Amino acid sequence: MNTQGIDQLLGELRLAASKAASQEPATVAGGAANFADLLKSSLDQVNAVQQEATGLQQAFDANDPNVNLQDVMVQLQKASLSFQTMVQVRNRLVSAYQEIMSMQA
Repeated sequence: MNTQGIDQLLGELRLAASKAASQEPATVAGGAANFADLLKSSLDQVNAVQQEATGLQQAFDANDPNVNLQDVMVQLQKASLSFQTMVQVRNRLVSAYQEIMSMQA
């Protein structure tokens, strides 16, 4: 069994986790994080991962010798995972909004 792709994926996940841990949130005049900017940034990152996966898949479909199936599958799984995560965040936001709207003033 070839574990090179799995090791590469784990390395990339660790790198992403360390970047996320060291990243400072965007701030506005009051020093608080700007939620809209953070949300847009996250959506842009999910979109970029999906675009990269689509590009690799199209290159593989066109028989590009520089693209192998393993890389395509790993990238497609990353895109799927990031999209599923974003959907869960959206679901939580909608739930929180509905709860706030149902509160008595």
